[in-house]
Amino acid sequence: MKFSENWLRSHVPTTATRDELAATLTAIGLEVEDVTALGESLDKVVVARIVSAEKHPEADRLQVCRVDAGQGEPLQIVCGAPNARAGLVAPLAMVGAKFGDFQIKAAKLRGVESNGMLCSAKELGIDADASGLLELPDDAPIGTPVAEYLGLPDASIEIKLTPNRADCFSVRGIAYDVAAATGSEVVPFDATPVAQAIDSELKIELNAGADAPRYCGRAIEGVDPAAKTPVWMAERLRRSGVRPVSLLVDVTQYVMLELGQPMHAFDRDTLAGPVGVRKSRTGESVKLLDGREAQLDDDFLVITDADRVVALAGVMGGFDTRVTEATRNVFLEAAHFAPAAIIGRGRKLGLHTDASHRFERGVDPELPRQAIEVATRLVVGLAGGKPGPATEAVLSEALPRMAAIALRRARIARVLGIEIADAEVERILRALGMQVAASADGWSVVAPSRRFDIAIEEDLIEELARIHGYERIPTTLPSGAARIAAPSETRVDDASLRRQLVARDCLETVNYAFVDAGLLKLWGAGAGAVPLANPLSAELAVMRTRLLPGLVSALQRNVARQAGRVRLFELGNVFAAPASHGDAPLETLRIAAAVCGDARAEQWGEAARKVDFHDLKGDLESLAAASGAELEYRPSAEGFGHPGRSADVYRDGVKIGWIGQLHPRLQRALDLDTEVVAFEVDLASLAARALPKAAELSRFPSVRRDLAVLVGEQVGWAELAATVERAAGPILRDLHLFDRYVGRGVESGQKSLAMGLILQDKSRTLTDRDVEAVVAGVVEAIGREHGAKIRA
Repeated sequence: MKFSENWLRSHVPTTATRDELAATLTAIGLEVEDVTALGESLDKVVVARIVSAEKHPEADRLQVCRVDAGQGEPLQIVCGAPNARAGLVAPLAMVGAKFGDFQIKAAKLRGVESNGMLCSAKELGIDADASGLLELPDDAPIGTPVAEYLGLPDASIEIKLTPNRADCFSVRGIAYDVAAATGSEVVPFDATPVAQAIDSELKIELNAGADAPRYCGRAIEGVDPAAKTPVWMAERLRRSGVRPVSLLVDVTQYVMLELGQPMHAFDRDTLAGPVGVRKSRTGESVKLLDGREAQLDDDFLVITDADRVVALAGVMGGFDTRVTEATRNVFLEAAHFAPAAIIGRGRKLGLHTDASHRFERGVDPELPRQAIEVATRLVVGLAGGKPGPATEAVLSEALPRMAAIALRRARIARVLGIEIADAEVERILRALGMQVAASADGWSVVAPSRRFDIAIEEDLIEELARIHGYERIPTTLPSGAARIAAPSETRVDDASLRRQLVARDCLETVNYAFVDAGLLKLWGAGAGAVPLANPLSAELAVMRTRLLPGLVSALQRNVARQAGRVRLFELGNVFAAPASHGDAPLETLRIAAAVCGDARAEQWGEAARKVDFHDLKGDLESLAAASGAELEYRPSAEGFGHPGRSADVYRDGVKIGWIGQLHPRLQRALDLDTEVVAFEVDLASLAARALPKAAELSRFPSVRRDLAVLVGEQVGWAELAATVERAAGPILRDLHLFDRYVGRGVESGQKSLAMGLILQDKSRTLTDRDVEAVVAGVVEAIGREHGAKIRA
């Protein structure tokens, strides 16, 4: 936001110097990025008119001018400006005027006397334009000091605004903050309604609901099309970074900069009425002010004339209804549009306008009526014309309402660490335009309608802190007392799991939560992926649904850089689309690992071998042991897993993840020429543990019985073990698989499994009869359920 210093001071009188004003603005959160001084030291520079201009006898590019400076006898000035001509009104630096270290003196140029210097805008220090003399209006009073005529000296101040301070996209909005910070008062603003002179009006229709709850308009007929923008207005616009165009356009720009309300002026003769606001329809188009043809879908808010699209609401007006140099009848509009209805619409068309910038951040819903009256007064006062009635259409129930906020005295002290006097609290809040009513423990505060950023008590406390002064809040070191939260005994903490994998020779990685949609598709994991509205790049376009695609990609990059043995793990969230539209994505915390290369680091004590399924299964089992989890492994049908070398991981009958070797087809697609083994499980399910309970140890001896059985190759140990545990009952203390054999003596399609049963009772010593009964029951159960036979 750029504005004129003098313009701001006209709204909030203050004795602060320019440097103090800039420092104050920055201190209260309106960071000053640049201050450009304009028109300093313009003593003896006056408004003058060139009476005549003749070619210099000795120089082709110089002219000998006779200049009327309001002192009676014209002065002779030699000038080289290309636009110097008879009748031109321009600034004249008299003899004795100083520009920095340079002083104007009487001199001879190529033999011709010159008694002063006609000036460009750059020489006056008010613009960078040095292409010619600064041309002033023909009615500028000759002999008047230029500083007085142009409102100089002045400064153009540019501030950097955060998105929540949309109220400061206006001079008057900034004035409230300055008044509060400097102890001044904002000058009352005159928005008295302009009397109706004619009956001309256009009906207004609102058909966009809460997207456009207020629209104000007014017709003014008989405007002088030749009326020029006055110097004071043009200069304020220039110093605010806006180029003056024409009176009607400049008035709307001026009101927007002063009040913060974007406006638009239509040529009344191009409108038939009624004027309406509605959602656009797919296939509609409108020619904009800049000449481009905008193709619309059903997501835009448009202004219509008898249902014909004539402007993009909150973004830009239309070409066919624009005001021109021939416009005599004008229709002014000022409306309130909801930020959500404007955000991103301009960017869809490659547009960014001052109006959209403001509407996207929020404009005071009470401003349109004031803006119409102020703009009407300016147009009628500067270009004549007769105003019709101010017409307003409003959906009161859809307008934002500012609710009362309870501000507690004790809460201020608690948050800021200091006490602020009640009188100072009330002064600051009232200076910011808030309604303040005292209560038993503090105040009830209603923020002005322009302050969309104030909704809770902490927002008010922030206002007090920045205006009272952050420098007045003492810096206090922490006392050292720390509140230590006891970790839950029902869950193994993440740090312990990380340390366990690090101890097993794995390195932790941290990958982006955003991945390439094509990568997820390659893994068959694209279902339910959440796309990003504004991705950083095409390779980071969706939220990850699994950890393994990103983790294995990291492994592949390491392998491509000649790392032969890679062991990586990651702990992070995965995301899935919500069940209901509008809800947040579902997040699940998982832990994953991926390994390749040799099972052990290079050494002499053990023969080298490649890492396999059982190595990584051991790593996963070590994590499960920390929580006491008993994991079960069942054949997996995951498409990215190697058939026969991958399994789904279960705990208590619930699937919690996957472990296995990647499918060779996937490895080739990922450009991996080595076998990769990986796992990924839900962390919450893996880390959950029961509270430990003390139990009595048996005082009686245990008995071990070993069984060797023949069973079909397709029968898994987990299935067999579950049957043994059920059949053996409560006296089975432990079960070990200590041998697996296939080959000579074992039929094809069969395998021999040798297991050890540890039996023990808490109340007595087991007899041989007890043990034999249990073993017989086990043999009968596994034979019945799995076709297992005792190996001879």
